[in-house]
Amino acid sequence: MKKVITCILCGAIAFLSVFFNVFGTIDKTAEDYLYHHAGNVNANIKIIKIDDKTMNQMGDFSTWNRDVYAQLVDTICVSEEVRPAVIGFDILFSSEKETESDVRFAEVCKKYDNVVAGFSYVFTKEVTADKNGNLTIDGMSISEKVVPYTALREATDHGFVNALMDEDDSIIRSSFLYYEEEDGTQTKSFSSAIYEKYMEAIGKEPVYPTDKSGMTFRYSGNAKEYENISLIDVLDGTVPAEAFDGSIVLVGAYAAGMMDAYFVPVDHSQQMYGVEIHANVIQALLEGKSLITIPTIADAVVAAVVAMLLVLICEKLSVVKVVILCIATAMTKLIAGLFLFNAGYMGNVLVVPVMSMLIGIYYIGLHYYKARAAKKSIEKAFSKYVAPQVVDEIAKDGSYELKLGGENRDVAVLFVDIRGFTPLSESLEPEQVVDILNGYLALTTTSIFRHGGTLDKFIGDATMAVFNAPFDTEDYEYKAILTAWDIVQGGKRIEKEYLERYGKHVGFGVGVNCGPAVVGNIGCEFRMDYTAIGDTVNTAARLEANAPRGTVYISEYVYERVKDRITVDVVGEIPLKGKSKGVFVYSVTGINGYKSPEEE
Repeated sequence: MKKVITCILCGAIAFLSVFFNVFGTIDKTAEDYLYHHAGNVNANIKIIKIDDKTMNQMGDFSTWNRDVYAQLVDTICVSEEVRPAVIGFDILFSSEKETESDVRFAEVCKKYDNVVAGFSYVFTKEVTADKNGNLTIDGMSISEKVVPYTALREATDHGFVNALMDEDDSIIRSSFLYYEEEDGTQTKSFSSAIYEKYMEAIGKEPVYPTDKSGMTFRYSGNAKEYENISLIDVLDGTVPAEAFDGSIVLVGAYAAGMMDAYFVPVDHSQQMYGVEIHANVIQALLEGKSLITIPTIADAVVAAVVAMLLVLICEKLSVVKVVILCIATAMTKLIAGLFLFNAGYMGNVLVVPVMSMLIGIYYIGLHYYKARAAKKSIEKAFSKYVAPQVVDEIAKDGSYELKLGGENRDVAVLFVDIRGFTPLSESLEPEQVVDILNGYLALTTTSIFRHGGTLDKFIGDATMAVFNAPFDTEDYEYKAILTAWDIVQGGKRIEKEYLERYGKHVGFGVGVNCGPAVVGNIGCEFRMDYTAIGDTVNTAARLEANAPRGTVYISEYVYERVKDRITVDVVGEIPLKGKSKGVFVYSVTGINGYKSPEEE
């Protein structure tokens, strides 16, 4: 049920994120950096630029009369056979300056009939009411139309040069193609007028995207990549007129001071002159580089399906595979987006990659949470009878599983018992007996844990510990001896305390043996104990039963493994209950370099 809810929730988030375009401008910016890369510019589109070089020789362009432009048209139009297919002036010739030069310019344009002049709309925001009386803000209300002077308007084709900037970040990703005025008149954009003029010149029909009002397009050139020639170099003959034969020639501002530069998606770091943007739009129309937006519903459904599939698959994978799958999904979406973009389609870029990363993070976190829960479960299972450092080791490994069964291990087994506990308990109050037991058990447990042993169980007044289980413990035989010696030495200290408090002697006998044993969980599925069984265990118990008060008995197996680090008295072979053959026993009298817990 939890998996189904997670699946539906992730699918819903992905769907709504696409449907409501939650990433907005961020998504557009990502698309710019990932997909909007300039290709090859069309060599048949050339720019004659009004640049600083030209103005340094001819003065500021605002002071020129129209003879300059008339001379330009005359210069590059050598004859009917050798001339540009179209000349587009991205300049506003909005008022008459000098009648004679204005007329000459218009006559030259009329003579060759291949000139497109620009004009401009001045748009303002206006509050309007629809048929139901609902108020809306119209940001495309025309307050003024700046058109070429009459003679030029009659002698040329013309189109509006307004840029279509994105409202969110003022980047030009789209272009007007046509605009319908309030009286129903349809006017062409500057780029559309040039495109149609060029298609007419080469004898082909213009082909527009479905929506003729405007289009989002792919740029072909970065700033200054189209062939650009200074106006002065054309006028003085440095560049021959034949260079422009059959071309689309755009004339426009190419200097920072002329205030005709904009930010574009192919390069956010530098602006592109308006005339270059027109060149890109014209090439997009010529080469069909318009972009169609994938229907939002379809885009949202795909995102939702991908998110839900990820959830279903990630449920069954390891952390590494989850990371690989989520990264692969994000990369696949981005690469698919690139192919679609190059094919003329655009959609939401970021939702699927972001959802992939979030789902990946969720499942990594879930795996971590489960690992922590498993660790806590293991710690809880072992903390009652395993030394803290052993618990830590189990938790680090994280793979220990509580199940019935055991394994053969070489272990050291320690038994300790209070001598004369039964008559002692009969002569004391129950509360006093409990106090003595608690003090004794605290001593044995602390000593066992101090040396990395596993507290197997309490058996009445006896304690059993195992060393080298459940995990390997270095030098475990010696650590068992150290534990036994800690218990005996600690017993001497608490014996004085109980003698003063209750007037009773409390002493311990300890037995240690080592060898093979079966170690694991014994019992049933709903109740089990971690313990060790076998002859090694039985022998350790018999050694403890024979050890006098304040004495540690060890078997010869233990002695042989640690004899260079301890001192002993030889007890000899003694018979042990339940064994047909006696065991050779040593009594530990000291440990080389031993330090008590208080000394460490």
